[in-house]
Amino acid sequence: MDFNELYNIAKDTLNPRELSKSSYAGSVAAALLTDKGNLYKGVCIDTPCSMGFCAEHAAIAAMITAGENRIAKLVAVSSSDGIVPPCGRCREFINQIHEENRLCEVMLKDKVVKIDDLLPYRWK
Repeated sequence: MDFNELYNIAKDTLNPRELSKSSYAGSVAAALLTDKGNLYKGVCIDTPCSMGFCAEHAAIAAMITAGENRIAKLVAVSSSDGIVPPCGRCREFINQIHEENRLCEVMLKDKVVKIDDLLPYRWK
């Protein structure tokens, strides 16, 4: 699967909506492809008190639930900003799920980079 397909899947997964008076979901969607060729998707959940999580975390949780942990490609899409890079917390999370995820390719607006490029000075 190429990045254009992965991007379109993430874009089609967007579903911004209000969950409650103070919580929202779906304004960012992520799609990832594992080293085994399996696809996982997720959306963000925004809540007060930092209890929500990013779309990348949701996609990774689905992947882990299915028994995998090696990410080959990832793209996240915002309903308002288009393609967005993973935040620092997501970059670190991706890196910690499997040692080789530092080689995971991430689609940015103008190029594809590796997590290693986005997180060059890891704490370990």
